[in-house]
Amino acid sequence: MEKQEKLEEFFTAAHHFKNEVAELRTLALACGMTETYKWSFPTYMVDNKNIIAINKFKNHFGIWFFNGVFLSDPKNVLENAQEGKTMAMRHWKFSSLEEINKTEITVYINEAIENHKKGLEIKVNRKPKTKIVIPTHLSITLENNNDIKAAFNKLTYSKQKDYAEYIATAKQEKTKLSRLEKIVPLILAGRGINDQYKK
Repeated sequence: MEKQEKLEEFFTAAHHFKNEVAELRTLALACGMTETYKWSFPTYMVDNKNIIAINKFKNHFGIWFFNGVFLSDPKNVLENAQEGKTMAMRHWKFSSLEEINKTEITVYINEAIENHKKGLEIKVNRKPKTKIVIPTHLSITLENNNDIKAAFNKLTYSKQKDYAEYIATAKQEKTKLSRLEKIVPLILAGRGINDQYKK
């Protein structure tokens, strides 16, 4: 089923919050966002960036603000989607049509759009990659064979790390040598030690 069909089905399917989510859709579109369908929910974007999504469940419906952490939230209505896990997303829940205050919701959506235009977003700090310690046997092989060295240097960080650990974890000298013999053709082929196990 195409995105547009799924989108329409979300709003037209029989559901006790059908009218309520339709109201939220009207408000979202009135704010000039692009409507699409992601993760089984209508999602609204500006400059290809997610701003909000509309959701409906058994006991409530509402709006997810993807970078809601930056909203001023004067009405104190926003909840963390998953405390301790969700860093940026905030959720505004409703349980009836009467709870939808068009003016207030529009203010929140417009603030979310403005925050996007200001470039406000949480930067995820990825752990820096640790330097790979090349074990002696592998190091000697690389230094004495330019083809193997060139092929090894083209491998991804994780593949290089896997090979280094594969040699380093061998306890005996003969095991290190047999492992080295096994991995050289794989390195030259640009493959990782675990590629055969990956589908």
